[in-house]
Amino acid sequence: MLLIMIIGMLPAFILLRITYRMDKIEKEPRGLLVKLFIFGGLTTFAAMILESIGMAVIGFFLQDETSLTYLLLEYFLVVGISEEIVKYFVLKKTTWYHPAFNFRFDAIVYSVAVTLGFAAFENVMYIFNFGLGVVPIRAVLAIPMHCICGIFMGHYYGQAKLLESRHDWSGMNQNLRLALIVPVLLHGFYDFAASVDSALLSVIFLFYVIVVDVTAIISIKRFAREDTEV
Repeated sequence: MLLIMIIGMLPAFILLRITYRMDKIEKEPRGLLVKLFIFGGLTTFAAMILESIGMAVIGFFLQDETSLTYLLLEYFLVVGISEEIVKYFVLKKTTWYHPAFNFRFDAIVYSVAVTLGFAAFENVMYIFNFGLGVVPIRAVLAIPMHCICGIFMGHYYGQAKLLESRHDWSGMNQNLRLALIVPVLLHGFYDFAASVDSALLSVIFLFYVIVVDVTAIISIKRFAREDTEV
């Protein structure tokens, strides 16, 4: 069991360490990051409950689980929203007023810690259910996608904090909304394209993963370079 947990969580730890090292101005408290990682992991259970409720509602109105309408609702409105909103909740409740949150890039470190905690716990559950064979593909696709959602959630969250310090309440609220909406859209399309049995969508999915990965790498380097005090 310990070996499975280590294998399942290792990709998330690696990505979190890379993000942590990109924070050049002032390193975040490791105790806070551990807390965010664990809380993020625990949100997997909350997400499962929300997803069960959401799927029950969709199933009440739509019986054809293979229809595009059903799949769009499942992956965008149920899975995407359920998983990203619980991560966002932990991020906001734990860090918004934390004294260590004094630079914009801090928000990305915090958000990535939460999302990778979720990804790590989810990955362990996948291994228990489907075996070690799922490790390579999830290490390359699913866990980095959670990290990417965390990068963009953190970017808008950090921008909201900066605008709060400037008393731009409208801009703050807009960025807080984007901190949830953008990851939901990124996550929802990833799951949708990966799950639909279509040769065209398989090609689109591959192209999407490459574009999003490259965009995230370029963006996080720029976010770190342009870091500013909030």
